[in-house]
Parts: sequence; structure tokens; C-alpha cells
Amino acid sequence: MFDQKDLEQFKKKGTNAENVKAQLELIKNGFPFLELEAAASIGNGIVAVDDSKCESYIKTWDTYCSKGRKITKFVPASGAASRMFKDLFGFLDASYNEPTTPFEKTFFDGIEKFAFYNDLDECCKANEGKSIRELIASGSYKAVVANLLQSKGLNYGALPKGVLKFHKYSTSARTPLEEHMAEGAMYASGVDGVVHLHFTVSNEHRDIFKKLADSCAKTLSKRYGTTFDISFSEQKPSTDTVAAAADGGPFRNDDGSILFRPGGHGALIENLNDLDTDIVFIKNIDNVVPDHLKTDTVTYKKLLAGILVTAQNKIFDYLRLLDSGKYTPAQLKQISDFVDKTLCCRSKDLDKLDDKQLAAWLHAKLDRPLRVCGMVKNVGEPGGGPFLAYNSDGTVSLQILESSQIDLNDARKKEMFTKGTHFNPVDLVCALRGYKGGKFDLPKHVDPATGFISSKSKNGRELKALELPGLWNGAMSDWNTIFVEVPLTTFNPVKTVNDLLRPQHQPA
Repeated sequence: MFDQKDLEQFKKKGTNAENVKAQLELIKNGFPFLELEAAASIGNGIVAVDDSKCESYIKTWDTYCSKGRKITKFVPASGAASRMFKDLFGFLDASYNEPTTPFEKTFFDGIEKFAFYNDLDECCKANEGKSIRELIASGSYKAVVANLLQSKGLNYGALPKGVLKFHKYSTSARTPLEEHMAEGAMYASGVDGVVHLHFTVSNEHRDIFKKLADSCAKTLSKRYGTTFDISFSEQKPSTDTVAAAADGGPFRNDDGSILFRPGGHGALIENLNDLDTDIVFIKNIDNVVPDHLKTDTVTYKKLLAGILVTAQNKIFDYLRLLDSGKYTPAQLKQISDFVDKTLCCRSKDLDKLDDKQLAAWLHAKLDRPLRVCGMVKNVGEPGGGPFLAYNSDGTVSLQILESSQIDLNDARKKEMFTKGTHFNPVDLVCALRGYKGGKFDLPKHVDPATGFISSKSKNGRELKALELPGLWNGAMSDWNTIFVEVPLTTFNPVKTVNDLLRPQHQPA
């Protein structure tokens, strides 16, 4: 199947023939659907915290921050924003010249409200000899869009979301990168006043991100009284996955080389694993709001972190007790109840175990990475949700699942998915160290059977692509998990450019 050139290509990518064969086998056989016990809901997998406890958890987090631990904000930020402008690209290619669809009309009706308006106006004057208003008055709508999307103008159609201007302020405008820096200063600053942020970016955009971070760090540091330590990484070539041709063999490019494709955001578990830190906040690049709306975001980030630290302290105490061997049956029952009720990790067979076996089982279940995930009420957004799912060892645990992992031809499971009360906004706080202080080896906690296959094409030829288990899905399958309800005000993604016209992205 592979010749010497193939083997050399594998070596350069950091993989080998065995891994490639295994990936082709996965593409051939597909992935099994997960067995579900239930969609998680309030009282059954999702915690709703009342106001009195909320304040206590926030104090716990503030105390933790004062103890010199390293805290990092991890933001997946790679990829161009082309999908954000899909409708405007369609307008450029359309046979008509004036806004016709509701999307196009909304864009031009609100054009002066966009944070990039002044920059776009200057581009139009330089390239067209007319302002935006003058171009619109003359019916040259497409010239405005071309200056927004194409390289002759702002080139927003080819840039990553993280460096686009999202929000207007009185004397400036901010990008998502800057908003994440501001957020980090509000809830992820250590006792030394340093805010550690890590962005995963593509190679072609790394310099753009670094230049922007360097240029705004001084201003934001002065405003928030912090120092920023910003780092970047790229998806590792070794996490690319092989593409399969129609015959099941490797898809080959015109030059005979084998086609590899990025393995999806699940590949970033390797980048997360490389961080030397105690606690990590994970949030998508486009889920940001201006400062005047950050109160809820900061409050609930601290709440999630306080819950994480509280649970981690209890887990560490339990692990040390189990290590000592000096536990009573009553203490084992207490630990079992914690694993069952707080971590929602359950097994039907525990009553068959003697005390020593039960202690070993509990130790194995507790000595894992820990995450607390915010969940918002389901309002019909596309994406994954929280479930109680069966694992390969017969236990049930909390998982964030995508529709591709669920057999929607099964009426019962489809109902669970479609009628689920909550949605995953990608709002995680993670503890990456064990009770003895060492870092967990995160790739060891990935469930490799939770990827999925997608159909693509290249140069008119069909291919099948392998997507790795998603970062907050199967890549964290073997983590301990707590789901907490957070308000919709903390979830304000920008999927299309017109989302920036929503009140949540406009000035006060």
C-alpha cells in the first residue's frame, strides 16, 4: 500500500505507516454511535447554583487566585472568517447588483454600526474615490462589499475572526483577541498580576495575531492593571489525518503524495497538553462582548472556577485517604456518593465489589483530569449538548456530544437530542494536574472511538475525511465532568457578520 516516498512523507509529518493504516481502517468501518442513558438536565447531570452559593464559589476562586497558581486562558482561534461572510460572498457572485435578500438588506441598513465602518470607509475612498455613503447612493453596493472582503481592501474574507474589529468603543474598536485579553484580566489574573493567554492559530496568521497582541498589550495592561503573557501554537502536523479515496485506499494528490487534512479541533488536545499550567479556561474566539456587558461573563466564569477548585480539593482529599488504606466502609460510601452524585459517574456493579476492590475503582475514577462546563438553555442553536452516556467499561458519565455521535434513526435517542433542555456553548474550566502535583497526560484520556467521518471532495474527486474526537467531546471523554447552568447572557457567538448588529455587540 505504501512505498518509500510515502514512508518519508509519514516521517516528516510525525506519524508512521501503522497509524495511517489504522486511520484508513477507521474510515472504512466508521465509528459506533454512543449509547445514551438520558439528556442531562437540571437535577440529572446539570447543577443550578443559587445566588447564596454563587457568592461563596466566587470567593473560593478569588482565594485560589491569590495563592500563586498558574491560570491560563486557552482560545482556539485558527481558521479564516470566510464562513462569517458567506452571504456577502454570495452577493458578490449574484446576478443582481442591489441588496435583495433579507441578510443583504440588514447588512447595508446597519453598515454604519459596524466597528470596522471607518476602516472600510477609508478603503473605499482610497480604492474607489468615493465614501461608503457615496457608493451606496450611486448603487455601487458590490464595491463596498469587495473592499470589505478582498485583498485590495480590508481582506476580511481571508483573515481569522480573532483579528477583525468586532466592537466599538468611544475612541477605538476592539477585536476578539483584545476582548479575550480584557476578559482574562477580569477573572484569570494570578497573584503576580500576570494574565496568561494561549491562542491556537494557523501558521499563515500567526504573525498577524502576534503583531496585534503586541500592539494592544500596553494599552490594555494600563487599563486593567495587569501584565499579559500571550503565547501561540499551531495544530501539530502529526495530528493531521489521512484522507481515503473511493476504493478505501489513501487519497493521492496529483503528484502522487498522500493527502492529509487537519483533524479538527480535537487535535488541539495536544496543544492543551503542552501547557504548563494548573487551571485552564477554554472559550471560543468569537464568543465575546464589550466591557459594559462583561459582568455576567466574569461572574459565571468565576463561579465555574470556584466549583472546579472546590471539587478538586475534595477529590484530592479522597485520593490521599484511599492511598493511606485507612478508610472505613462509611468513608467509602461517602466517596462513592460523591462520584455518583457530584461527578455523575455511575456503575451498576459496585455492590459486587469488596472494600479493597471498591477503593481501587474509586481511585481510578477520581485520579483523572477535571472539567466544569457551563451549559445554557437550549434555544435552537446548532451544535452539541450535555448527555449521560455509557462508556466502554459499562459505566455512565457526563459527556458533551454532537449529533454525529448519536443514532438519530433511533426515535428514543433522537427525542433526547431534539428535546434536550440545554446546549453546549463551549464554556469550560479545566484542572490539568493530579493530586501529587504532576500533569495529566491528556491524550491518554481521549476515547478514539468517538471521531466521525465526513464526505469531501478535491479537484472534483470524492474523498472521505477522518475527524478526530472533538476537543470538548471525545477528546475529554475520560475526564471527570460537572455541568453547571449558566445564563444565555454569557453566550454571544458571532457566526455571521450580521450578528455584530445584535445589541450584545453594540456600544452601551
